[in-house]
Amino acid sequence: MTVRPGSPASLVSLVRTGAAASRAELARCTGASPTTVAARVEELVRSGVLVEEVGPATGSGRPPRRLALRAGLGVVGAVGLGEQHADCAVLDATGVVLAERRVPVQIGDGPEAVLAVVTGVLTELLDGQGDGAGPLLGLGLGVPGPVSHPQGAVTSPARMPGWNGADVAALARPHLPAGAVVVVDNDANLMALGEHATDPTAAHLVLVKAGSGIGCGMVVDGVLQRGARGFAGDISHVTVPDAEPVPCSCGRVGCLDAVASGAALAQRLRDDGVPVDGVDAMLDLARDAHPQTTGLLREAGYRTGTVLATIVNLVNPDRLVLAGWLSQAEAFVAGVRSAVYAQSPPLVTDGLEVVVGRTGPRAGLLGAGRSALDAVFADLPRLLAAGR
Repeated sequence: MTVRPGSPASLVSLVRTGAAASRAELARCTGASPTTVAARVEELVRSGVLVEEVGPATGSGRPPRRLALRAGLGVVGAVGLGEQHADCAVLDATGVVLAERRVPVQIGDGPEAVLAVVTGVLTELLDGQGDGAGPLLGLGLGVPGPVSHPQGAVTSPARMPGWNGADVAALARPHLPAGAVVVVDNDANLMALGEHATDPTAAHLVLVKAGSGIGCGMVVDGVLQRGARGFAGDISHVTVPDAEPVPCSCGRVGCLDAVASGAALAQRLRDDGVPVDGVDAMLDLARDAHPQTTGLLREAGYRTGTVLATIVNLVNPDRLVLAGWLSQAEAFVAGVRSAVYAQSPPLVTDGLEVVVGRTGPRAGLLGAGRSALDAVFADLPRLLAAGR
């Protein structure tokens, strides 16, 4: 839902994100007249969404009045699904994490079984906050596969058997309070959103999640880019120049996911007689300076950087963020940096930060929470009509 500048929903968004905390700041941020802002703030205060508090006196004038969300307005749930685990959290209406827990799941068990587990965990986390936290207003959920937008259906995932075409939001709603909104997105998109929410100074940000699979999310002018159907930034099926013809789940050969993902590298090591049972074991070998593993990780980083160089040239970001398990390997990070700087012109790389994610595994949870809160407060009339 699009939020009009100066609308009640936009005023609430500015307050909850900390971009504005007074009527004067709201007027400056939105361009609306002070009279219009004052009338809408009064309405939001009367409806119980905002409170206006008198701050400490700083001089001989009137003490400043600061706006904030009403305590206990409600919370949102956030879930980040992996192949063998799920990160779950409850966040307050300003996006602060109140409680979180990682639980084991098997993504191959299918959406109904996995959603029953994670919504049960969210219920336990919410119960632990007491009545003062308020009701569950919504849920943001990240999945390790492509998600159509705005429909929210999982579409042709490589490592999510039984999820193709699943309407995850519809399957989750029976486990949630009536009226709770559900937002489903690709995990890399939500990680990009979470990294930006943590440090909004980088208005143009590209994040690549390199784990068992490879995904990418883009934030431009502070806004997550999904494209026409939700698949913007999906680099996993870009053909890598000069890559060996390894078959990919999409039916082609030589795709980035098939030659540079953690799952692909672990399989190459097993084929060569190196006993690794997953990405974790491969990283342990790299930390022990295992030559073959280190070489594969650097090669994978270079191939990933080759694909990312095109994205960097197109988007011209302030920051390129490396996230996921492979970002813990120095050889992979070095390979990405080498390719990006070698294959992008100086006018694009001048000032570009290529960094490992600063938020870690929490990035996806923060992005999922922000996405859910955006949806909740964008539909402010429905929220108020429900008496929340």
